[in-house]
Parts: sequence; structure tokens; C-alpha cells
Amino acid sequence: MTLLYLALGTLFGFVLSRAGAADYDYIQGMFLFERFQLYGILATGVAVTAPGLWLLKKYGRTLTGAPLAIDRKSLNKGTVAGSLLFGIGWSLTGMCPGPILVNIGEGKVYAIAALAGALVGAALFGAAYDALQKPFGLPALKVTARGAAGH
Repeated sequence: MTLLYLALGTLFGFVLSRAGAADYDYIQGMFLFERFQLYGILATGVAVTAPGLWLLKKYGRTLTGAPLAIDRKSLNKGTVAGSLLFGIGWSLTGMCPGPILVNIGEGKVYAIAALAGALVGAALFGAAYDALQKPFGLPALKVTARGAAGH
């Protein structure tokens, strides 16, 4: 199964690269409302994904038949603050998590700085979660059966 995921991730990265979704100029053009290609790509992603999610939620099972429960996440101050930080980082670097890896794969060395920033930011958030939980209305962390923390 790991090889399947690796192959699908590689294919996804290739499509992002060829579509321009990992190109700094395209992303900046999108945020400056000068280029609209990426809005079409995002809309296509929503149009393709939404029916699949609807079916998964309707039948409560994955394609392999495993039970599935999708909980609706509440809107809180943490969601708003995190969304703002994510958008600012995306706009400044021209990369969100997927395109960071695509850019590294394309040999763009500056993407390593974006990856380092994303990893440091995630680590700082994890370290400060307990202190941020109450002021931002964040949910309590749950421990899954495998022992990993999840929301």
C-alpha cells in the first residue's frame, strides 16, 4: 500500500508541477488577481472531490469497506488565526505544503527554507498547544488507538 501512496503522491506532484500550481509567479499572480488559472485548478479540485466526499459520508464506508466517520469541525479563533497564518505564508513563499515538496523535487533550493519554516512552525504550534488551547478555543487533543495525537 505504501508504494501505491508513493506513486499517487508522485503523480499528484507531477500534475501540480505541469499545471503551474507550484510556480511562484503563477501563485503570486493569483493572489494579485492577475492570473486566474489556479482558481480554475482549485475549483476543479473542489468539483471532483465534493461528490466523492458526499458519497463517503452518505454510505459511511471507504472504498475498501472500512467504516468511516467524518466529524464536522467547529469554527473557533484558532481556525481563523491558523487560516490567516497559512494564507500569509502561502502568499509570501508562493508555496503551501504540497508545492513545497514539488519545488524541492524541481530542484528549487529556496523551497528548503519554506519547508524548514513549515516544520518549525508546526513544532512551535505543537509545543505551545496547551497554552493556546483555551484562549483560541482549540479542541482537546485525542489519542488514537495507535498512540498518535489527533484532533
